Amino acid sequence: MRAYVPDDAEATWESYFRAIRDTASKDYSPAQIAAWAPASADLVEWNERRSAAHTFVAVVDERVVGFSDVTDDGLLDMLFVHPDAGGRGAARALVGAVVAKARELGLAELHTHASRTARPAFERLGFEVERANDQNWIRGENLPNYDMRLTLDYGVSP
Repeated sequence: MRAYVPDDAEATWESYFRAIRDTASKDYSPAQIAAWAPASADLVEWNERRSAAHTFVAVVDERVVGFSDVTDDGLLDMLFVHPDAGGRGAARALVGAVVAKARELGLAELHTHASRTARPAFERLGFEVERANDQNWIRGENLPNYDMRLTLDYGVSP
């Protein structure tokens, strides 16, 4: 686990893209998946977004296998793990890094917009569904998701 650096842009995009195209495709239609993870990305803009938040990357054998972030207001905006690394604790470690950063920032809670695919993982990590969001539009496609929240207990780790 380490902090994101600009050289991670391509590897984090690849984790994002593969997680959506391979993993989330069981929960969303091909049109929804295409809108959510277009075939190419502007890596300069992608890097700017990752750099604007507190972004962490999971690394296995010197390869970035996932990433997550938190904004100063407590939004866990991204949590994506490459399918090749799924089921090995990367998401838990990433959320642990995000929680530690949120505590460092003095935040009382984290919130996220979890996909259908990610909801069970977030629930295992202690997040609770606040509401179903049936109107989440991305590039002209509706991708329903869930608004979820985690209250930060400063005596307990995720």
